[in-house]
Amino acid sequence: MLRDWDARTYDRVADPAARWGTLVLDRLPLDGDERVLDAGCGSGRVTEMLADRLPGGCILAVDGSPAMIEAARERLARFADRIEFIVADLREPLPIDGRVDAVVSTATFHWIADHDALFGHLAAVMRPGAWLVAQCGGGDNIASVQRLLGTLGDGWLGDLNFQRPIDTVRRLDAAGFVDIECWLHDEPTWFEPGEPFETYLRTVILGAHLERLPASERDAFVHEVAARLPEPMIDYVRLNIVARRSGR
Repeated sequence: MLRDWDARTYDRVADPAARWGTLVLDRLPLDGDERVLDAGCGSGRVTEMLADRLPGGCILAVDGSPAMIEAARERLARFADRIEFIVADLREPLPIDGRVDAVVSTATFHWIADHDALFGHLAAVMRPGAWLVAQCGGGDNIASVQRLLGTLGDGWLGDLNFQRPIDTVRRLDAAGFVDIECWLHDEPTWFEPGEPFETYLRTVILGAHLERLPASERDAFVHEVAARLPEPMIDYVRLNIVARRSGR
């Protein structure tokens, strides 16, 4: 089952993902009239920047969370004639007619366990020569949080999938991509201590953990994680992906 999100709160605290999304979009070559798939659009903050770069194009905004799609639909109302909103699971074949000229994605792929299937589903809806430009958690992403979570409760580390460049290159090649570049970079991100940091942890980092707890224990769990981290900082590591769909 896909987890739904508190989309309103996410939209309010998602400055890091929006910042990363700007860098992702800067790597995508566009003429302005393309049909682009935003794979994991969230509340639409990056989608909005993409729409500004596609005055003559259109966007397929896909997310597995109905709440995120509704938030994105509201944010992007002024682009309604150029954006199609689709609730879909990236772990499955995508319900999309025709092919797209590009795929972008920010802070999404690490939620998907099977990257072989993911890249195959994306390749299936991309025209030959289409670009895939993405970024997600990779390598030792949120290592300090993971170490701490391993000492709490039953030690469950979550359902996250942080891959390394060498394996991602192999998977992309097998899925029919060429001109592949993958690399890691550090993005340590600091937050205002107290409630702002706890809200971010609750909404973005710990959602799956909290679903396993009784509602009465969730606030205390978030507070303990925040208090036991050495500082209000998440040691993000981002996996960057640039590849082109082959002509086969």
